[in-house]
Amino acid sequence: MGHARAEDLDQLERVLKGLRELDGLVERRRGVFCRGTAAFVHFHVFSGEPFGDLKVGKEWLRYPVGMAAEQRVLVTDARRVLKGATTGLRGMVQS
Repeated sequence: MGHARAEDLDQLERVLKGLRELDGLVERRRGVFCRGTAAFVHFHVFSGEPFGDLKVGKEWLRYPVGMAAEQRVLVTDARRVLKGATTGLRGMVQS
């Protein structure tokens, strides 16, 4: 599974905008957000479907982001993690 390409990110502008509005994140390059110097959110496409990966502690949680409602879930969970929450998040653990 490769990182999302520019044309994939074009379809995700709503979620990118939501992440850009969160305090504490820096978009190092389009679609790759860092918290301080550490990677925090980035995007992939698998079988034509977009996913966002959110770093929580030492784990990455994966979120489908093809629909507006799914994108809101990722932004909401990213906001919660930035505020210190690590439980009750809706992503799936990646190994």
